[in-house]
Amino acid sequence: MSEVDRPDPVTGRTTVPARAAGRRFRLGSPGVWARVLGTLAVLSFAAAIPLSLLSRQLGDGAIAAVIGIPCAAIGMVVVRRQQDNPLGWLFLLIGVCLFLSTDGADYAAYGYLLGHRLPLGQVGLVLNQIWGPSLVLFVAAVLLFPDGRLTSRFWRRAFRVFGVLFAVLLVATAVAISGALAAHPVRVDTGGGLAAVDHPAGWFNAVQGLLLVLMIGLSLAFITRQALTWRRATGERRQQLKWLASGATVSLVCLALAGAFSTSGAPKTLLSAIGSLAWLGVAALPVSIGVAILKYRLYEIDRIISRTLAYAVVTGLLVGVYAGLVLMATQVFRVHSTVAVAASTLAAAALFNPVRRRVQTAVDRRFNRARYDADKTVAAFAARLKDAVDLDSVRDDLAGAVHQALEPAHVSVWISQRD
Repeated sequence: MSEVDRPDPVTGRTTVPARAAGRRFRLGSPGVWARVLGTLAVLSFAAAIPLSLLSRQLGDGAIAAVIGIPCAAIGMVVVRRQQDNPLGWLFLLIGVCLFLSTDGADYAAYGYLLGHRLPLGQVGLVLNQIWGPSLVLFVAAVLLFPDGRLTSRFWRRAFRVFGVLFAVLLVATAVAISGALAAHPVRVDTGGGLAAVDHPAGWFNAVQGLLLVLMIGLSLAFITRQALTWRRATGERRQQLKWLASGATVSLVCLALAGAFSTSGAPKTLLSAIGSLAWLGVAALPVSIGVAILKYRLYEIDRIISRTLAYAVVTGLLVGVYAGLVLMATQVFRVHSTVAVAASTLAAAALFNPVRRRVQTAVDRRFNRARYDADKTVAAFAARLKDAVDLDSVRDDLAGAVHQALEPAHVSVWISQRD
């Protein structure tokens, strides 16, 4: 019998040496790792606040906070409730990486751009480069949703291919960072990052471009897989996939806007401001996934989708009407610009409620059928109520309308009896 499982001579129980137990506790306990990552997320976020102020990088700090806080918070909650779900650990890791990357960028900007002599400035430059790879991990979250299990051998192999590509991207980035740090002088861009890595050229540009194209192809395949699953799913799983689709759509649109406008090269303009604000929409993906995993008010997704689409359509229509009225008044009728803008604003405001009601009804008919059917049921009950004279029939009709519209588990109607 080995020393590790030798029975105690007094109690007869098998004991584990303190050294082995401590090693197992340190390396194998999910609770310990959750505390370590959670503490690291809190400390790195706390450090990002003064560093962003000192380095004058408030915009980057705000973006990291808006994306990283939901990732870290949802990751921590999922880890506490479902330790075997890798999505919780994945989002917790993404949040930590975003905060550490922001700390590194702010520290490097304070040292290199503002001229302060700081130790370990190159460490800050290295940490800044984990921003991009941390966002790539969102692709893995889409495939592993909702429980982190892949039952198909094909998708397990696809996930391994994604892991290999991600590892190659990390290695290529590390080599590019080493070359950029070995150069004299070290070139730092306006965001506190290495110019040779943030604006790649040569072999790194080719390798990074190829890897990103392959990963985008895999991400589209992962999205297609979830879309096909949604077509076959029913009940709660279908609602979960609706949350995923909504969050992923908002995040992809915002990423496209941020990427297009952040590279426009026109700082302090309206387009650059839109690009900066678009980064905030990336938080929709972790929030929607967290809601779907935790199943909190899951069935309100139909209402959220219908309201979002309705207000988006109404906004687009009213903006078009407003712009058309302004152009017609100023260019065709030659009305003074101030008067034209005021009149167009009043016209758009007057059209808001009628247009919203009509668009909301059309959207509910397609995306929120429960509300549309409920409205029809209530309207039919109101029409029957006009000609009703029997109290018992009104009571039964009311109970039937409530049951048809809301589908409660139990319906009771009390009617006050008055002389």
